[in-house]
Amino acid sequence: MTGPVRRLRLRAVLTGVVTAAASAGLALTGGGTAHAATALPSHIAAPYFEAYNGDSLSGLASASGNKYLTMAFIQTPSVGSCTPYWNGDSSMPISQANFGGDIDTIQAGGGDVIPSFGGYAADNGGTEIADSCTNVSSIAAAYEKVVTTYDISRIDLDIEDNSLTNSAGIDRRNKAVKMVQDWAAANGRPMQFSYTLPTTTHGLEGGSVGSGSGLAVLQNAVSNGVKLDVVNIMTFDYYDNATHNMATDTQTAAQGLHDQLAALYPAKTDAQLWNMVGVTEMPGIDDFGAAETFTTANATTVYNWAVGKGINTLSFWALQRDNGGCPGQGGSDTCSGTTQSTWQFSHTFEPFNGASTPPPANDFSVSLTPAAGTATAGGSTTSSVHTAVTAGAAQSVALSVSGAPAGVTASVSPGSVTAGGNATLSVSTTASAVSGSYALTVTGTAGGVSRSATYTLTVTGGTSACTAAPWSSTAVYVGGNTVSYGGHTWKAKWWTTGETPGTTGEWGVWQDLGAC
Repeated sequence: MTGPVRRLRLRAVLTGVVTAAASAGLALTGGGTAHAATALPSHIAAPYFEAYNGDSLSGLASASGNKYLTMAFIQTPSVGSCTPYWNGDSSMPISQANFGGDIDTIQAGGGDVIPSFGGYAADNGGTEIADSCTNVSSIAAAYEKVVTTYDISRIDLDIEDNSLTNSAGIDRRNKAVKMVQDWAAANGRPMQFSYTLPTTTHGLEGGSVGSGSGLAVLQNAVSNGVKLDVVNIMTFDYYDNATHNMATDTQTAAQGLHDQLAALYPAKTDAQLWNMVGVTEMPGIDDFGAAETFTTANATTVYNWAVGKGINTLSFWALQRDNGGCPGQGGSDTCSGTTQSTWQFSHTFEPFNGASTPPPANDFSVSLTPAAGTATAGGSTTSSVHTAVTAGAAQSVALSVSGAPAGVTASVSPGSVTAGGNATLSVSTTASAVSGSYALTVTGTAGGVSRSATYTLTVTGGTSACTAAPWSSTAVYVGGNTVSYGGHTWKAKWWTTGETPGTTGEWGVWQDLGAC
């Protein structure tokens, strides 16, 4: 696709009194505790919390079982301002009075929050702080104020829509990030930034800075000396009018990002690159519609893949949507639109924290739709071959088919797919194919593991399997005559009549020549 990916999430539009920016006044003046924050573990699940709707931050964290949450969003109250507020609401400054107690409660329980700057509404309206504020030091001071006020160790930068085309804002933001990283290092504080960006199904959009390219945002960051900690891709709202397997698309998008990061950091190992990757899903039906539905089964697949790859962050938009309260509704801020239990996506992702769950062995399944079919001799039929990741990460699966009788040809195309992908079983018959039912076995092989599914083919209108005339109880047979009976061909040893083949034993008149 071209241009920035659209994400039409509903945002509360809050206005307030415009306050003057004071770059020096923000730096290192937060009201939080003086001790350094605790660094986040290398693997966390941190769903987004909609900070603008009045819900209790610590209450929902406890109810959902989430140890870590990403808080959306911080922005300026108006274009041109350099002062950060929760939701851009000038009545909600960055202070202990706003969310401080909730954050303290979460931190006391061993968790933490990740405040997020930006979001679609801010990025669209110009109140994302680096778009709004033209003073790099003031932007850095705003980041530092959040860090010291809430004693946190990671800030998320949600960059999309017009923020991807504002080249000056991109450069200011990255220069400010570098300043904060240097400040944190000088003060012995653990400090990370995550860049949350829209993606295609194969990685970030390319292009120049300001063209809408997410990759260019990262390239500019590196050129400004920024240490990229986490790049978090939004694996939803593709808006490409295609039907999606959202779990598979997450994996291909993340692989594309991994490869793009490898080009930026060629000295990093594969494991180090994967540990820079974050993914954010949108449970249920996203803003585009039902063709982009992230199911509970998709969540399990993504969780297993994430553990296997060792990515850094699993997230979703948003915690308040983690319920099945609006079946069939897309793009809601309060429910997923899919069938689920309350907090089901949270419960699926939460064990990812700290990578406490050992990576499962890679495994997959093979199934057929339909699992049976009929072909008239000389005709053909097809079936869809489905593969799915059942544990671990997606692998390349080699596909083959066996069991086709004479006169029947069967093949699978393509002969190899990535687990989660589909193929087609094609069966063709000749006019001489023998009528009957046959079991064709489709086998997938990956990593020394084989999984299979059976397709039952019925051939009609073909030749008879038994070419000898059927046995008759009234006919007279002499030695050498052959008949068919019970699916076998029989040969008379001498003169006989009325003796049923197979009832007189091996010393009887009928010799069994085998099945036909």
